[in-house]
Amino acid sequence: MTTISHATHKAAPMRAGAGNLLREEVCLPAAVILAGALDNNIRWMQRYADKRGVSLAPHGKTTMTPWIFRQQQAAGAWAIGVGSAWQAQAAMAAGIERVLMANQLVGKANMQLVAQLKRQYPQCDFLCCVDSVSNAAALAAFFDAQGQTLDVLVELGVPGGRCGCRSTAEALALAAEVAGLPGLRLRGLELYEGVLHGDDPQPQIEALLDAAAALACDMAVYVDGEFILTGAGTVWYDVVCNVWLTARKPPRSRIVIRPGCYITHDNGIYQQAQDALRARDRIACDLGGDLSAALQLVAMVQSVPEAGLAIVNFGKRDCAFDAGLPQPVAHYRAGKALPFRPGACTSSEVMDQHCMLKLAPDSDVQVGDILIFGTSHPCLTFDKWKTLLLVDDDYNLQAELDTAF
Repeated sequence: MTTISHATHKAAPMRAGAGNLLREEVCLPAAVILAGALDNNIRWMQRYADKRGVSLAPHGKTTMTPWIFRQQQAAGAWAIGVGSAWQAQAAMAAGIERVLMANQLVGKANMQLVAQLKRQYPQCDFLCCVDSVSNAAALAAFFDAQGQTLDVLVELGVPGGRCGCRSTAEALALAAEVAGLPGLRLRGLELYEGVLHGDDPQPQIEALLDAAAALACDMAVYVDGEFILTGAGTVWYDVVCNVWLTARKPPRSRIVIRPGCYITHDNGIYQQAQDALRARDRIACDLGGDLSAALQLVAMVQSVPEAGLAIVNFGKRDCAFDAGLPQPVAHYRAGKALPFRPGACTSSEVMDQHCMLKLAPDSDVQVGDILIFGTSHPCLTFDKWKTLLLVDDDYNLQAELDTAF
């Protein structure tokens, strides 16, 4: 076997583009994406959007993986969502035909980058958000001087939230202002209902969505042609569809949902969110199949220094830990699966490069064993990896997927 001559990322295979993780032919730990589960998730969410009669603009900042963007677009995504000018560049360079930046564009350098992208990729439809007269005026002056028109959405927010106009009256006044500025074209209204929290945020979310639909009707006079009405992260996309599909809205409205974390789903907070969604949404249940966890961490036991404790060779530098620690879901030794009992070993603490496992008295965990970990909140695992590994169900390497963080 040809050995590694130069590792270009931290999960490098011993042979370029080939290898099996369970046979230790790839440097571990490694963040892997199960190809079958990924394809299932892409197609399930697209089927859901199609069934509801809405457009899907997956939030690409979750993965920042251009190969995945292309798979989502090929499956029918209307756009790819991003959060910054840099992310927009990564999407356009990947061949994405419409980029929805669900954020404000501020700063001359960021404006210059977008102007350059509009010249370099004239076939790409680019939209961003505005929530203030001062930002709208700055954008208008800059893009008018460039001889360009920037397409914008007014953002509606909530008191105490993040960006967005704090009232519908403020948003309507901003829409009127944008309509009168050179260099800008108003395309619709954007919000993110996920900023509303609490024991039962659904009534607040529905009230916000109702207010947004009424606002859209008032704003429509300032929009030529199709009116874009967009919201919905990975938790409340069914509620967004339910409210906006039945509300009065501009005649030529396009409802766009923007879930992101569904792409690899997880074994934690998004599994819980999807369970809750299916409990309230018959359409999701009748669609057939469901989302499944596609992102895993493959790591090795490096020490069993005392009874009841094992140390695994990954840590905070490798995985999300803000919404629950990664937990073992499978156990291998010498390439063979061992019986796995949930709860026999559990992650209790992570440091930069170490994960501490508590072992039940009858656990058989040895140095050199490979453990597969499920994760919670995929965003913060993706951004710790320059390259992720696409694998089949037997952990054979299919492709190395570069990220663009």
